[in-house]
Amino acid sequence: MELSVVVLAAGQGSRMKSPLPKVLHAIGGKPMLEHVLSTATSLSPEKIIVVHGFEGEQVRQHFANLPIQWVYQKKQLGTGDAVATALPLIPKSHRVLILYGDVPLIASETLKRLLRTAPPTGVGLLTTFALDPTGLGRIIRDQNSDILRIVEEKDANEAEKQIKEVNTGIFVVPCSFLSRWLPALENNNAQKEYYLTDIILFAAKDQVQIISTSPYVPEEVLGVNDKVQQSVLERYYQNKQAKRLMEKGVWIADPARFDLRGHLEIEPDGRLDINIVLQGHNKIGHNSQIGPNCVIIDCEIADNVTILANSYLENVKISSNCTIGPFARLRPGTELAENVSIGNFVEVKNAQVGHHSKINHLSYIGDAVLGERVNIGAGTITCNYDGASKHLTHIEDEVHIGSDTQLVAPVTVKKGATIGAGATIRHEVPAGGLTVTHQLKQKTDIHWQRPKKQKPIAQSTEEETICVESQQG
Repeated sequence: MELSVVVLAAGQGSRMKSPLPKVLHAIGGKPMLEHVLSTATSLSPEKIIVVHGFEGEQVRQHFANLPIQWVYQKKQLGTGDAVATALPLIPKSHRVLILYGDVPLIASETLKRLLRTAPPTGVGLLTTFALDPTGLGRIIRDQNSDILRIVEEKDANEAEKQIKEVNTGIFVVPCSFLSRWLPALENNNAQKEYYLTDIILFAAKDQVQIISTSPYVPEEVLGVNDKVQQSVLERYYQNKQAKRLMEKGVWIADPARFDLRGHLEIEPDGRLDINIVLQGHNKIGHNSQIGPNCVIIDCEIADNVTILANSYLENVKISSNCTIGPFARLRPGTELAENVSIGNFVEVKNAQVGHHSKINHLSYIGDAVLGERVNIGAGTITCNYDGASKHLTHIEDEVHIGSDTQLVAPVTVKKGATIGAGATIRHEVPAGGLTVTHQLKQKTDIHWQRPKKQKPIAQSTEEETICVESQQG
């Protein structure tokens, strides 16, 4: 039989204390409803139908790119009424799997097992056992362990409240049965709602086979009604992701302090320290390591990269053998070639940095192209914004820039130039030579030679004294 999936997502979620629709609150960086829709899609159903209500247009817009059908539930009259609103869109020949937008972590494997075990002309029900079943519907069985009905907490007597087997709300039912049973639902109960669970009573009366199965872990079927429950599922989800990565050979310092809020591709020998937040789509290469308290968002990080503590990277590409941080910020559009060093309290934005270049201390480089073997002194900034537009700074190969230099864009520093400390550069700097500025006047000494490191003086066998005098002036 073909399969249709109905996802109930109409609730307001008042206990979340938020104007955001409940199903858009996130687990692992993705809305709860997104988790459910992803799992539903993995079952290859003929149709996915979402029943929406509170702030439904906002929910629809968030998932506008997905091939799903939407149904609006005008009033919150219960789960039975919600499924009934979707029924006209479902062919009578289909089986219907009912899921919930606020039960985000139900596993695809569990649902496949439910679909396999439930007979095509019967009802499949997912149940679980709760140490504290308060607030949950109890599964009522006869002496042969056949399911007779489900009783909600508010309608249960004291004996029924002692039952530990509870309803998860997840059913698979032939559409032909739903078409017969849903119109017969009544709301003569404590909540004055049309309970979907009453279809189990109808199935038992009609002698329709009811088969139950259970998830392997109870967290799969936990719902989210408030921020406390959201945090419980968040930590379960993160521990599950951490375990999966560690089983593949990734070193994670402490799974309890790991947060993956998106998708991560990482080589088996990667190393992740504590309190790292990984958002969006990230790729991390061989032997690369992320230090503690870093935030990595939509980044591509190659092999042998070291990112030191408290660094923040967003939408950047880092080639192999680079070192970043500590306390560095790399903003969108930044691309680092191999063997680049970005040091403490350095901010780089929309810049290309060439091989073996260094920006080691307290600098801002924005809207710039740096060549190879460039050395940027501490406190250097590119003045890229004139109040209306951003402008480019172009620094060619083998340029050395002294500390506390301002490069007023648009400007170019030619190959091999050296800029003295404290300079304000407003015009093109010629190749070679030393450029300094004084009282806004720029001067270049084209005969200047850059100092070179001297080799150590070999020790003499004879005693000698070397005196070095310093002159002032």
